[in-house]
Amino acid sequence: MRNDKLMTGLVLVLIGVAYLLSHFGYVHIHWMNFWRLWPIFLVIAGVNLIFANNKSGTATAIRAIVLVGGLAVILFADTGGRYFWEPRNFRYHLDDKGWHRNNRDDDNDDNDDDDNDRDIVKVEGNSNFKYAYSPDIKVAELNISGGGATYKLSDTTSSQLFSASTKEFLNRYEFTNSKTDSLAVLNFKMRDNGKSHNFKWDSDHANEADFKLNTLPVWDINVKTGAAEIDFDLSKFKVRKLNISGGAASFDVKMGQPLATTMVEVSTGVSEIKLQVPEGAACSITTDSGLSSTNINGFTKVDDNRYETPGFASAKNKMYIKMKGGISDFNVSKY
Repeated sequence: MRNDKLMTGLVLVLIGVAYLLSHFGYVHIHWMNFWRLWPIFLVIAGVNLIFANNKSGTATAIRAIVLVGGLAVILFADTGGRYFWEPRNFRYHLDDKGWHRNNRDDDNDDNDDDDNDRDIVKVEGNSNFKYAYSPDIKVAELNISGGGATYKLSDTTSSQLFSASTKEFLNRYEFTNSKTDSLAVLNFKMRDNGKSHNFKWDSDHANEADFKLNTLPVWDINVKTGAAEIDFDLSKFKVRKLNISGGAASFDVKMGQPLATTMVEVSTGVSEIKLQVPEGAACSITTDSGLSSTNINGFTKVDDNRYETPGFASAKNKMYIKMKGGISDFNVSKY
């Protein structure tokens, strides 16, 4: 057998076995390690080049061991969210073709004159957005869009229906709203400046938005992002619908008690999703996870793609959760 076919076969067998073991709950695969541990691919490629013209059994065994071992580390190693680059020294941006390193040094005032040569304009600022609360607002719809940012929601406001404090780098946020009868619609989005959105892992130079919501209305929340970090504590709010979609993102969401019907839908590309639900909440989870890893604790597996809490069918208030992803980590737990 040709060595290249042997190596390809080993890759397919290992990934297939790992996915089957993950699907049936025997192991937990860290799919995001394909991003985090990318230097391992350099090691594998280097070993293959070294032994490219060596057809001996020893050389084949070394190549196989390095390949299988490297992929095993990528699939199963728990890196704790750490990356193999120093956030303060590197800058990356995401466009339709994937991640790219920007051709510029760290932000340095001495180098600002060079920005025009690189087609980069340095723009930083802070903004505040507000929408006043009125008792006739019974339902509020919040639409959030824009990648390359960190979005946080954990606090409440009594005088406002909605407020946001932002920290902006290169891009600007804009806020529009409308009201019809008892429904208020709030649109918060990043304004496109014609350049690729830059996701700065350095928190000193990142797009950030910190939201506060009123606890009285029923909320429908829709979030559409590219590369983003979302940290939402919704335990204090009456959420009727939550839709989150993103590409390479990190989602950490804590839900409150469900209404008569609460719908949660998460759709991702390559992401990490952590979803918490209350201990006593009646929940049903449906997954369509492709090559994703699913880790669901405290639920009864009804069939291959559906999980429920005990007594779900007879519960008065129910939460329906649907998770769909390409290569992602889905984690659902109770608090």
